[in-house]
Amino acid sequence: MIAASHLAPPAPARLSPARLGQLVAGVAGSPGRWASLVRFDPARRWYRRLELAEDYEIWLLSWLPGQETGFHDHGNAVGAFTVAQGELRERAATPGRPQVTSRVVAAGQVRSFGRQHVHDVSNACARPALSIHAYSPPLAAMRRYAMTGSGLVLTATEVAAENW
Repeated sequence: MIAASHLAPPAPARLSPARLGQLVAGVAGSPGRWASLVRFDPARRWYRRLELAEDYEIWLLSWLPGQETGFHDHGNAVGAFTVAQGELRERAATPGRPQVTSRVVAAGQVRSFGRQHVHDVSNACARPALSIHAYSPPLAAMRRYAMTGSGLVLTATEVAAENW
């Protein structure tokens, strides 16, 4: 018999990417909840967590022209984001492969993704943008990648309590 103290804690419940898409669309459709919180920082993307639950979290981000995330994943979390104002460009790639796909996510559109998704999000237009992001379970870590001639290469891991 295994003692209870030796059992691993149960994995946190996970919402589906589709459900997270519904959550971000609902939050974006209620700007009275978050519009007064928005700040724009010319030095870096600004962000603020709007909601934290056991199985998900929701963030508000602002983007000035040219601001970007760099290639990253979301650790073991699935996610979704929607653009509430402006538009964002998402570039997606697979580690070890040089191919990159690109899409514009316009205001009102939702982008949902699974655990293995690696992307770079940027404001490639001339006006500020706002977006709402959700992750499930809440982010514990994010891995950063660099694009090389042979594809994405892991460069760093950021931990929630230390890096954001």
